[in-house]
Amino acid sequence: MDQEQLKTLLDKNTEHFPRVLRKFNEENADLFQFEKFHKNDLWFSLWKAVFGILNDDGLEKYHTVCLNTIRILSRDESSLLKNNIVPDISCLLKLAHLVASGGTNMAATTPDAIDQSYNTDVVVEALKCLCNLVFQNVEVRRECIRQNVADVIFQRLSSSTQTESSIELFDMKLLFLVTALDTTVRSRVLIELNGLTYLTELLDEKFRVTSEFSAQQFDVAIELLKVMFNITSSSDKSPSENEIQSLHLTSVIREILIRFSDMKTDRERSVIAHSIDLLTNISSSCLSELIVKCDSTAKSTEKRPIFECRNVSALSTVLRYLHYTLEENEKSSSTNKNLVTPVLAILVKCISSNSIMRRYVRSVILPPLRDVYKRPEEGNELRNYLCRLQGSPDLVVRNLTYELLLVCCKKNQSRLIKYFGYGNMAGLFANAGLMAGRKVETNEFSSEGEDSDTPEYNDMRHAINPVVGCYVPPTPNPLDNMTEEQKEYEAEKLVNLVDQLHRGGIIQPCRINAEGKPEPVDHILELQEELPKQHDLHKNAKE
Repeated sequence: MDQEQLKTLLDKNTEHFPRVLRKFNEENADLFQFEKFHKNDLWFSLWKAVFGILNDDGLEKYHTVCLNTIRILSRDESSLLKNNIVPDISCLLKLAHLVASGGTNMAATTPDAIDQSYNTDVVVEALKCLCNLVFQNVEVRRECIRQNVADVIFQRLSSSTQTESSIELFDMKLLFLVTALDTTVRSRVLIELNGLTYLTELLDEKFRVTSEFSAQQFDVAIELLKVMFNITSSSDKSPSENEIQSLHLTSVIREILIRFSDMKTDRERSVIAHSIDLLTNISSSCLSELIVKCDSTAKSTEKRPIFECRNVSALSTVLRYLHYTLEENEKSSSTNKNLVTPVLAILVKCISSNSIMRRYVRSVILPPLRDVYKRPEEGNELRNYLCRLQGSPDLVVRNLTYELLLVCCKKNQSRLIKYFGYGNMAGLFANAGLMAGRKVETNEFSSEGEDSDTPEYNDMRHAINPVVGCYVPPTPNPLDNMTEEQKEYEAEKLVNLVDQLHRGGIIQPCRINAEGKPEPVDHILELQEELPKQHDLHKNAKE
């Protein structure tokens, strides 16, 4: 854009400036590098010229194209920080109809005080600009908070007049950004605006009333779930108030998980993912709402699984989403922590707080063991994926996996060895103090038996290698054809090699202490002194 075109904008020549702006918008629709606009202060000159048109009510029909230009310019973070643009925010709020006619005193403003006569395209473009600016500039964010943007958005949502889905979408995006970037707004929405109760009702209504969701309606619901995640991250309400609201919210999420259990499209999977994210903020005592008691005569189906007279469809969806996520991660050879961590966390909370949920999750993750010839890490079942996940470089993911499997097995190391092998679980045992067969005394779990031994497992139990967790065909013993002198020579050579690795700092030999955890030894030969003690520990564990 040259100086002559800029002068056309400043003169507000309606014969020429719309064409100039449309050309600018078309040429720079995908622009994110603004170096050429930094010369001669062109960016700020263009910004002010466009706002000169936006502030002119007589040029209202050109506001959409002007806002499109502002949206492009609002991508330039350095110019937003360099120039004072806060005075122009009131204009954008006015065009987005986010200023109540009663002024900024929201307490005295009713929903009907919000002007509902507007041009949808103008409002949407203004909201897009505000979203960019709130994200990029802290001063803009403070100005929006000062003008109580969250209050007006809630008033628009609660208005008796139906709001366009496109406006509702960007209202939610703006509310999400404000609540994500400023914790004080979360508390205000949660307590003063009673936001969680209202948004829960709104979410329930959307999924209950709408039979077929459009792409935009899915996007609105996803943004709504993201806003609810932000405000539930605040714990300013009393425990009793939180529990009442959380119980209702959990029941609504349960119905969402059941409705989109097929996870046919990316948007359906996104709704499931954000629903699970939201559940991570809900207290464990409320998660029992995920399962519903049903008649004892009810029969289980693929669409409606019944477990111990409980409808566990929602929990089944969470498990299938975990399977899908782990499968996709392996296809892309990466571990997406943002997708895996929440679903593992919510499963740990569920099985730790409710024995029925624990038994159901265990029946899915660790079904009766029949194939004793395949290693635990081989295959495409949840058990196999979780076994491979224990080698994840992400410490949070690995620890959550450990915790999930540990609680599923009621912290019984023999069950973990049976399903995964000692080698795969060595890290868990070291962290939990369960090495060398040491038992953890706990009253967390019921005492009823959960024997899942199958005939296939019992027949091969004696031949299963506990280290790898499966049957290993016998191989010739390399020591059989050696003389005693050769055996002694090989043993000394092995000790020397281990000692070299120890001295070089490559390995650190350890022995198991009284707490069942490894502790370093000063010399490799100290391990020999521990052999009788370790033998006794293993013997006691078997008894």
